[in-house]
Amino acid sequence: MAFSEEQEALVVKSWAVMKPNAGELGMKMFLRIFEIAPVAKTLFSFLKDAEGPLEHNQKLKTHSVAVFVMACESAVQLRKSGKPTARESSITKLAATHIKSGVVDAHFEVVKTALLETIKDAVPEMWSPEMQGAWGEAYDELATAIKKEMKPST
Repeated sequence: MAFSEEQEALVVKSWAVMKPNAGELGMKMFLRIFEIAPVAKTLFSFLKDAEGPLEHNQKLKTHSVAVFVMACESAVQLRKSGKPTARESSITKLAATHIKSGVVDAHFEVVKTALLETIKDAVPEMWSPEMQGAWGEAYDELATAIKKEMKPST
């Protein structure tokens, strides 16, 4: 199923509202990931010896905004490009990083849940089943592209 014009419009409109708050929203998404799956913290080497509240961790802040923006920008570009795009790094590089970190399929579902909840909280007046479907479809396309590249080295 191709990403429709209607889905694109919902994603573009909501991203325009969220973009100015991308840093805060990225952190909210990652804090939600860690609520859903506390063990996910072990996937991030920069959190192994971290002290203090996660929301004050500068490396997590930097990572969370990069991931949130990349996921949202990829969603916005999906219909134009016909495939997920990753602006700052290639899908292949993302896949290699995910393999090295020990990411498995179930982790992608946790991130999807956290992403959709973050977006719903960020734009509650815009949220609808159609918007949830549009963002879900866009995320699934990106996750599928990354997973396809996550071939174990032999």
